[in-house]
Amino acid sequence: MPDKQRPYRVIISGGGTGGHIYPAVAIANQLKAINPATEILFVGAKGRMEMTKVPEAGYKIVGLWISGIQRRLTLDNLSFPLKVLSSIKASHKIIKDFKPDAVVGVGGYASGPLLYAATARKIPALIQEQNSYAGITNKLLAKRVNKVCVAYPNMAAFFPEDKLVLTGNPVRSDILDSNSKRVEALAHFGIAADKKTILVIGGSLGARTINQSIAAGLEQLAQAGYQLIWQTGKAFYQQAQELEQKYSSQGIKAFDFIKRMDLAYAAADVVISRAGALSISELCLVAKPAILVPSPNVAEDHQTKNAMALVQQQAAILVRDQEAGQKLVQTALQLVQNEEEQKRLSQNILKMAKPNAAADIVNELIKLIK
Repeated sequence: MPDKQRPYRVIISGGGTGGHIYPAVAIANQLKAINPATEILFVGAKGRMEMTKVPEAGYKIVGLWISGIQRRLTLDNLSFPLKVLSSIKASHKIIKDFKPDAVVGVGGYASGPLLYAATARKIPALIQEQNSYAGITNKLLAKRVNKVCVAYPNMAAFFPEDKLVLTGNPVRSDILDSNSKRVEALAHFGIAADKKTILVIGGSLGARTINQSIAAGLEQLAQAGYQLIWQTGKAFYQQAQELEQKYSSQGIKAFDFIKRMDLAYAAADVVISRAGALSISELCLVAKPAILVPSPNVAEDHQTKNAMALVQQQAAILVRDQEAGQKLVQTALQLVQNEEEQKRLSQNILKMAKPNAAADIVNELIKLIK
C-alpha cells in the first residue's frame, strides 16, 4: 500500500467524451480513497462535457480555450495554432499556481497543452489511453511523459515499449458489484423477473443506426416475449417514447439517458452496445454476453478495433454499422435464445476484465511522484 505521509497534489486533464471523463473521475476517486486530503484539480476544454460532468462528481475544473483540428477547412482550423499557444500559456499559469506533484492526461484536447507545459517543467506525467488504437493527443505526448497506462495489449505500435503498463480502463465503482443487484434492478425498471431482457446502449449521446434498427425490429422482439431497456440519447427519445407506449404491456422501456448503469447491467441478459473503450471495459467487468455495433464516425475507426480485440477472443459478437438494419435484431434474437452461447461469451469476456485498473494506475502515479 502507498504510504500516507502527505497528501499529494495532482492535476488530471482531458475530456471531450464520457469515455475520457469517467476514467478520469475514477482515477481521482482512487487517489482520494488512498488519502482523502489529496488535492485534485481537473483541466478541461471550455464548452465541452467535462465542464459540467466533473463538478457533478465533486471536483474543481478549469477550462482551456482549445478544440480539435477539423478534417475539413474551417475557420476553427485557422484559429487552432492560436488556441494551442493560448492554452499552453494558460497551462503554465495553472501549474505555477497549483504546484502539482504529478499530472495525468486521459486523452482529449485539453490534455495536450497541460501535459506539454507540465513536462517542460519536469513534473512527473502519466497518460492513460483507453482505446486499442491510440488517440492523436496521446501519441504526440508519449515521448514526453514518464508512463503510459493502456487498456489493451500490443500497444507498442503507438508508444515507447519501456513506458507501457497494461492496467485496463478504470470504470465507475458501482458497476463492480452490479450483478448482485438483480432484484433491485428489476424493481427499478419495472420489468418482470421471468422474461429475458435486452439492454440497448448507444453511448451517452445515443446511436442513430442502433436506434433505427431496434425500432424497426420492435414488433419481433415484443412478439418473442423479450423485454427491452433502451437508452436512446436525446435525438431519438421522443420517437422511442411513442413506441414504448404502443408496446407498454410487453416491457419495452425507453430512456434518453440511464443514470443507474449498474442496475441496467444487472437486469440485462444480453447487451447491444457501441464499442467505445469505456463500454467495453464495463461489459468485461459485468461479464455480459454482448453484441457490439462499432460507431463508424470516430477517428481511425478505433471502435471496430476495440470490438475486434474481443471478437478474436470469442468474447463478443460483431455487427457492423452498415449491416445493423438487416442483422442486428435477428442476431439479438438468436443470442437471447441460445443459453450455451451466452455462457461462452460471458466466460470469455470476463477473462479480459481488469477490476483493479484505477488502483494500478494510481500506484504507477505514486511511484513517479516518489
